[in-house]
Amino acid sequence: MTDDPLEFIKISVRQKKIVWTHHVNMRLEGRFISREALLSSVESYEMLEEYPKDKYLPSYLIYAKLDEEIFHVHFAVDRENDHVRVVTAYRPTLDKWEEGFKKRRQK
Repeated sequence: MTDDPLEFIKISVRQKKIVWTHHVNMRLEGRFISREALLSSVESYEMLEEYPKDKYLPSYLIYAKLDEEIFHVHFAVDRENDHVRVVTAYRPTLDKWEEGFKKRRQK
């Protein structure tokens, strides 16, 4: 098992060791992001932000791209149970993210 959270996320996604939260199931449909897009974009994943002391599990905001579609995925990492949880996913916008959607705009 790797200590690198991004690699752990990628391995978990490739092996389909994923728990889809109720929240993300509701959000994906409304945001027109498919589960298949999240799974197929795994090779493009880049770490944007880390939340090691998140409420339940360490979590990470990941940049993903499939074809020309860019979205962010918030994963919680459950090493003890050997899977990741998809907390939410969304398409970033330029009002909150700088060009390229990899860095938040300063407030």
